[in-house]
Amino acid sequence: MKHIVITGSTRGIGLGLADAFLKLGCAVTLSGRVPANVDAAIDQLAAQHDRHNMLGVTCDVRNYAEVKALWDAARARFEHVDVWINNAGFSGMQMLIWQMPPHDAQAIVETNLLGTINGAKVAIEGMLQQGYGSLYNMEGAGSDGRQHDRLALYGMTKYAIHYFTDSLILETKGTPLIVGALKPGMVMTDMVVRQFDDRPAERARARRVFNIIADRVETVAPWLAQQILANDKTGVRINWLTKRKLFTRFLLAAFRQRDVFPLP
Repeated sequence: MKHIVITGSTRGIGLGLADAFLKLGCAVTLSGRVPANVDAAIDQLAAQHDRHNMLGVTCDVRNYAEVKALWDAARARFEHVDVWINNAGFSGMQMLIWQMPPHDAQAIVETNLLGTINGAKVAIEGMLQQGYGSLYNMEGAGSDGRQHDRLALYGMTKYAIHYFTDSLILETKGTPLIVGALKPGMVMTDMVVRQFDDRPAERARARRVFNIIADRVETVAPWLAQQILANDKTGVRINWLTKRKLFTRFLLAAFRQRDVFPLP
């Protein structure tokens, strides 16, 4: 049985990936910063899957010792780790950088960058010891170098993760490890929707665009999980929203109505 560790998996695409891997017959270790959220995620998944095939661990990815403890707990329970996914991320509220509270700015940088670094270090060390394994970093808006309004810090961290992933691919060359990235496109999670809670006019404009380019977690996560399990090459970026798919959606937008952005 394949065993998958997913950081930041108590909600959103992380939780969707956990559900998808369980449906594919894998064991999954979930993690999150808040113990109650970890327990709630396990209970939610246990309603449809065998509880024995899942483990929940409280982990703040900004803390190296807690990430190492996540690896140790996962190995102790399932004996090996086949895939580690650095999914934990934080965007903060969509706002101009000089208006962002300092603690939010720090949380974005530390969660997205330091958390990914800690996860990569722990996973690669452990996988080299066990002789195999796959590591995937979650990319996102900004990872291709394009700027996004009011997402300066989040986009900066994702651009850095792109560079970091390429560096890991280079540095693990000649080892039995697989290193790659996940590009899920625009996925409608509560983190995205909350950005517009106090901006109804912007929410209406965003809804029109998101209904063209965005997808639901339950659409994207199963596809990503299948691609991860099928991939046997290092250096692969598993990309859901390709340029061709995006072009086709805009081309057909006037003729095909999609409804992925929830109403207020």
